[in-house]
Amino acid sequence: MLREVIHCRGHENVKATHKSTLEFTKEDYLTPRGDCIICIGADKGINDLSEEFKAALKAGKRLLIRIRVSGIVDEVLAEGSPDLILDHDYSMVVRKSTYIDGRTLAVRANKAARDIDRRIVELLKNPGTVAEVELIIDENL
Repeated sequence: MLREVIHCRGHENVKATHKSTLEFTKEDYLTPRGDCIICIGADKGINDLSEEFKAALKAGKRLLIRIRVSGIVDEVLAEGSPDLILDHDYSMVVRKSTYIDGRTLAVRANKAARDIDRRIVELLKNPGTVAEVELIIDENL
């Protein structure tokens, strides 16, 4: 099993209404147009993930994304791809589609921003709320 943990925080502009993507960013601001972003100020971007983790994603392994906020947990399943670029300083985007650019962490996700538990989204509208995002690659997924 491979595991990466990201910590990020909320922002008053969190909407999480995008129908096909979900994003975590190291940026410290969020405009009202960023409707796929669920948290900001992340302590990791794609470039900060281990080479072993990125290699597993490029091998097409399945990815479990576990979002934990104030005792509430939601999970997203997605897939890696040999076409992943995995080269971005501050963003990680999970996509329902198969579109890939440098910010893409995984594709064919079963959820996008609008599908995330609305209790988590409401909590993340508060800049003081901290989220823990676990990225897990396990052969049993």
